[in-house]
Amino acid sequence: MRIGQSTDIHALIEGRPLILGGVTIDYPLGLLGHSDADVLLHAICEALIGAMGLGDIGKHFPDTDATYKGISSMILLEKTWQLMDNEGYQLVNLDSLLLIEKPKIAPYIDDMKKNISKVLRCELSQVNVKATRGEKLGFIGRQEGVMAQAIVLLERKL
Repeated sequence: MRIGQSTDIHALIEGRPLILGGVTIDYPLGLLGHSDADVLLHAICEALIGAMGLGDIGKHFPDTDATYKGISSMILLEKTWQLMDNEGYQLVNLDSLLLIEKPKIAPYIDDMKKNISKVLRCELSQVNVKATRGEKLGFIGRQEGVMAQAIVLLERKL
């Protein structure tokens, strides 16, 4: 068994789509980043990479590499799953948290879980996504950015 955890943060800006968990959300602000800036998937990828003891997301998908400019984080998650498969690991469970003031995330959580579980080739029940607000406190509450946290448990495949 291997545990991994990660936190990721991206700034909210105008002129970019808001993509979380592979779901495009209709909102006037989006996340700034080299890729599509899906903060949730970035935290999940990094937690998985960390659980395998293979560094961090920047080591595998550097923002200095033009290959990843504008790339969908669903592709990064797929590449992370391929790494897991090559290393002989499978997901036991994933628990994740989005910290975002607006918009409300509850209507999108089921689609996020479906996207993640499909790529990680696991049951829907092995993936948890939840969200909380900043209660108008700090950079989250002021809608300056979004933070995501993820923790995963991996096991060796039999």
